[in-house]
Amino acid sequence: MTQTAPLSFNTLPMNPATLDNLTQLGYLSMTPIQALGLPTALAGTDLIAQAETGSGKTAAFGLALLERLNPRRFAVQALVLCPTRELADQVTVEIRRLARAMDNIKVVTLCGGVALRGQRASLENGAHIVVGTPGRVMDHLARGYLSLEALNTLVLDEADRMLDMGFFDDIATVTQQCPPERQTLLFSATYPEGIEKLARQFMRQPVQIKVEAASAQSLIEQRFYEVTRPTRFETVARLLNHFRPVSTLAFCNTKQQCKDLVVYLQQQGFSALALYGELEQRERDQVLAQFANRSTSILVATDVASRGIDIKELEAVINVDITPDPEVHVHRIGRTGRAGETGLALSLAAMYEMGAVGKIEQYQKLESSWHKLNELMPTGSGPLLPPMVTLQILGGRKEKIRPGDVLGALTADAGYSREQIGKINVTEFTTFVAVQRDIAQAAMQKLNAGKVKGKSVKVRLI
Repeated sequence: MTQTAPLSFNTLPMNPATLDNLTQLGYLSMTPIQALGLPTALAGTDLIAQAETGSGKTAAFGLALLERLNPRRFAVQALVLCPTRELADQVTVEIRRLARAMDNIKVVTLCGGVALRGQRASLENGAHIVVGTPGRVMDHLARGYLSLEALNTLVLDEADRMLDMGFFDDIATVTQQCPPERQTLLFSATYPEGIEKLARQFMRQPVQIKVEAASAQSLIEQRFYEVTRPTRFETVARLLNHFRPVSTLAFCNTKQQCKDLVVYLQQQGFSALALYGELEQRERDQVLAQFANRSTSILVATDVASRGIDIKELEAVINVDITPDPEVHVHRIGRTGRAGETGLALSLAAMYEMGAVGKIEQYQKLESSWHKLNELMPTGSGPLLPPMVTLQILGGRKEKIRPGDVLGALTADAGYSREQIGKINVTEFTTFVAVQRDIAQAAMQKLNAGKVKGKSVKVRLI
């Protein structure tokens, strides 16, 4: 489906208070996925939308489900299924922002890694919207803690990754417990066969739209380097020392390759961490917090593990291995060059991967730009160190800690400037705060000696 997209939100049949809130949030004009998807979604029609992460799709389905909500009815009226807890958390935050102008909308996140008891209590207090991963949502349904009788909107976000992770049967189980007359909105970066199967089984005459990823590629400089299997890791180190990006996401095709590369990079003096499927949620939270707040330079990840991560200002993507799927390649490199920034996509290919490179060229309708390894010379002085260091505070949402409390403890009490403090990430039981490298030790001592929200806290450097 192609059409001339209206650009202003004011052209849509939405609540005036919501439109005012969008202006306050800085949503001045619609992204292509919003312009194409919102008119269909607001009309109550089922929708299959193909678009990249970071394209504004959360607002596309979030605004649609909020319009159909009755705030006075304390029952679950919308359910958003996501592949990972990180994505579910991001979606929850965004929906709460979009719902600011409405009466007391309750959004509850249901994901693994957190006790069922607290989630059950949140549901009992009345929820309008549930955002969660398929397994945990199924768990609550099976125990009778969650009822979907009042549901009018089901959203499958990043449906292709949920299928990659083996969630088809879980999605089917949850969907069968939704009222048949609901609206279903499916969002996916790629369009594998499983999506068609989902659509056939669970959707009613969906409208299909696709936003081409190619538009962002003009801001991404793509470079290819020919390597051999033994020189691959050494080449990654040479790229990092030559380009010196502040933050780099490096993709490997296997979990073992991730682990091996991180060990190699750490031995070479780089600040690198790995992200793969089997990490415990606590470790995963810590790794992501450190990368997002710029206290780790390199995150080495598999495709499935990295889905749902939206890191702003990501300077470089390195394809350590070439993916055999050209859509996945485009999705990988689309993590950099966001929001009008330029980005660098560096791909390493051995002779046996040239067939996959050819498929990528055909898919992108773009010839590969090959560069010589002898161009890579170390620049800058000393090792590539991240600008920030992460402090971990034992205490999080359970202790009612908010980012403002931590910022106050470091600025008003400890005397640091706002510029010396980076991202603050509050999870259920722990809080991560980034501080500039030169003040890390002193900031930790001051927090340990002082108080956050009137209470003494334990703080350590990660």
